[in-house]
Order: sequence, then C-alpha cells, then structure tokens
Amino acid sequence: MFTGPTVFAQIMAAVPAWEFRRLASRHGLLGRKLRFTAWEHLLTMAFAQLTRRESLRDIVGSLRAQPRLAYHLGLRHLPARSTLADANEDRSWALFADLATRLMQRARTLYQTEPNALELDAPLYAIDSSMIELSLALCPWADWTGRVAAVKLHTQLDLRGPLPARVLVTDGGHGDAAWLDVLPVEPGAYYLMDRGYVDLQRLRRIATSGAYFVVRERDDVLRYVVQSRPVDRTGPLRSDQSIRFRGRHSRAHWPDALRRVSIYDSDHRRHLAFWTNQWSLPPALIAELYRQRWQVELFFRWIKQNLRLHSFYGTSPNAVRVQIWTALCAYLCAAITRHRHGLASQINLTNFLQIVSIHSLAKVPLAELFAHTEIKADTHAENNQMQLTYL
Repeated sequence: MFTGPTVFAQIMAAVPAWEFRRLASRHGLLGRKLRFTAWEHLLTMAFAQLTRRESLRDIVGSLRAQPRLAYHLGLRHLPARSTLADANEDRSWALFADLATRLMQRARTLYQTEPNALELDAPLYAIDSSMIELSLALCPWADWTGRVAAVKLHTQLDLRGPLPARVLVTDGGHGDAAWLDVLPVEPGAYYLMDRGYVDLQRLRRIATSGAYFVVRERDDVLRYVVQSRPVDRTGPLRSDQSIRFRGRHSRAHWPDALRRVSIYDSDHRRHLAFWTNQWSLPPALIAELYRQRWQVELFFRWIKQNLRLHSFYGTSPNAVRVQIWTALCAYLCAAITRHRHGLASQINLTNFLQIVSIHSLAKVPLAELFAHTEIKADTHAENNQMQLTYL
C-alpha cells in the first residue's frame, strides 16, 4: 500500500520549498506569525485550479471535507472562506508572478531538447495576446470600452513544448505592439506575430538585435514592389517579393527593403501575405513559420477551457491577478511533473490534467496512475488554422 505523497503533492513538488521561501522573503511575505502563509495560499489556489473548484465556498468545503488529506497537501491550517478572500485581496500578486517566471524557465530547460515543428536550429516564439473577460458590474476598474471589462494576457510562447516563455497581465486597453518595447530579444530567434504587431519601429528593434520576425501584412501600410522572384504556383504560394514603403514615417522607420511572401488559403478562400527580415529560407518555409503561430491561439483556448479563468474568486485587481498567476503556476507545475516522470511521450497535457483533477487527493505514484491509461490523440479545434498542403 502506497503511503507516500498525494498526487497533488507530487505535482506541487515542482516548486522547491526553499525557493518559495526565498521569494516570499524577498517580497516581505515570510513570517512565522502568519496564520495563513503565502505557501498555503499558493497550495490552496493551485488545488482550486487542478480540481476545478467553482468558488471560495467550494474550495474551503472540499478541503474541510477531508482534513486529514488536506494536511498531507501541505496545509497546516484549513483556511476559512473569509481568510482566503482576504489573502486574495491583500497579498501581492507579484510573488506568484515571480514564481511563475521561475517555473517558465525551469519548464523550458526541461523541454529544450524537444524538436520544434519545423526542426529549425533556432528558437521559435509565437507572440499574441488574449482578453480575459470579467464582470463589468463586479469589476468596474477593468472597464475599458464602456461596455466590456477585461484584462489582457500577453504571451510569448516557446514552440518547444509549447510552453510560455514570458507572460504579462495588463489592463484591457494596453496595446499589443507596446509589449515589444520591453520584450527581451534573443539573437537568432524567430518571432511569429499577427498583424496587430505591425509597428515598423518596433520591428526594426527585433531586426537590429539579430533576430527574425514573420508578421502578417497590414493592407493599410503603403508599399511598392521592387523585385519579384519566381515561385511554384501549383501549390499555395503566390509570390516572393522585395518591397519598400511609401509613407514618410514608414520609410523613416524602415528605409531598407523587406521580404513579402504571399499564399492562397484554399480552405478559407483568402489571400494571406507575410513580411519578414529573413531572406535565406524558402518562401514555403516562411509561410509555414507563420502557420505555427497558431499554437499560441491554441494555448489561450486551452488554458481558458482547462483552468479557472472564466470565473473569479475575487473582484479586486489584486485578486484577479493572483488567480491568473497561480493558475499559470499550476499549469507549469503539471508540465514540469509530466516531463520529469517520463510521461511527456505517453500522455498529452490535457488528459494529464483531467486525470489529476480526479485523483488529486489519492495516494498513488504518478507512474502507476498513468500506467494503464489509454490516451486518445489530443485534437485541438484547428478548423480555423491555415492549411498549406500542396495540391
């Protein structure tokens, strides 16, 4: 009979206690007199995510239903509903953001040997943002249109994994391209972006830093073709061109030529074009690079469906951010544990979390829990994904 840690404790072992204490001390949140410590706060919020609790009452009720197992989760004291609510309101979200950043680095280290989709010997990053909608009546501070309340989740997704490399949570009105001002640029890496990130001055920063970008074309930016190279038009490719910009400000920010690759997406009957500062790769590979950007869309869809980000346990700015960052921490702990136990090739993350949510309080070794699990392929809804299959 297994008498070791619960499944939940095995997942949260991805966070070393000494490392968390160091982070908590740095934020001034470490003290023996605290009845409900920052560590217990993290465990409680991660438990809520991994077991899909609906409310504060649901969280507390589930823990109090099995107090002996709650102790084995690492909780010395079972929190009251008001205690958990106060912690979400008052304890700074910055602690959990720092922890999530550490976990992103650790997860990427584990997955760095994984091949990317195109087997390029360079890091591939998909960049995008997604709105997390809130109740306008309960969160008037998040009102940014007069009718919609939301915060925005900016994400740089490493396509090895895929796993988030950097995340930023801002108000809903924060511009997408503005994040590029503070985003560290890695020389030799590829940054794949939608047309919301077309800002020639910011794209110039990526290019001068020794990195490459592939971004979808914006039709309202004036340009002209200076050279066209032949392409095989029997497939989706339609052109491989060198362009220059007409507008005075555009020419000032990008005076050189830029490469333009266009395709025809037959499934959706539309023409698509991409700009890039990469000149040596075949045009079909440039188009395929942009297609991989769809992974970040799937990431947003996945976390919204599998984590508690469609309803919130608190309504203040701090409580909302605490829930978002602890959800990411739980996600990253699961990804790290899955890889460390050699399960990455056996089970996808969606099925992994589904099984964990059912057996979180069970005392079963993870290897045994998944030993006889039949896994079906994880088919994300990719109906809107651009198809580049040659005819």
